[in-house]
Amino acid sequence: MVEREPSSSERPSSERLRFREMTMDDLDAMSDLLGDPEVMAHYPRPKTRAEAQAWIEWNLANYARDGFGLWIIEDLEGRFVGDCGLTWQRVEGREDLEIGYHVVPAMQGRGLASEGARACRELARRRGIERLIAIVHPDNRASQRVAEKCGLVLEQEFGDQRFRVYAAALP
Repeated sequence: MVEREPSSSERPSSERLRFREMTMDDLDAMSDLLGDPEVMAHYPRPKTRAEAQAWIEWNLANYARDGFGLWIIEDLEGRFVGDCGLTWQRVEGREDLEIGYHVVPAMQGRGLASEGARACRELARRRGIERLIAIVHPDNRASQRVAEKCGLVLEQEFGDQRFRVYAAALP
């Protein structure tokens, strides 16, 4: 098991995005995001409202335990963009910190996922994390590009659907 850093309230920062912790007040926006068939095209299915609530609860627990999780990302005018952040994931017995992101369809294609993911990578580096991954469905070319723009390279494939693990050592 990877040793975890003590909690911290430090968040990523970027030129065009604000990061903040999720709250239950975000349930409508997160339910719309995670329930969107386009956003969730590479998941088994879109999430229900109850699953979106569980997603928020999972992130609240991550913030309390790790000092990070998936944050709500907003543009500088306060418009909801999606979520982006860092969560611990286990792949074939190894636990690593993963960059994750979801962006509402109307905001996709503007480089916001890449910008958010790079900001999360920098936060992980500042926190002393030595290795970072992204787990990507093999058909999700957009997420593969985001991982590559963050300096992650294809390391392995696993599982029945051959999910791809992109990884990088952090200096």
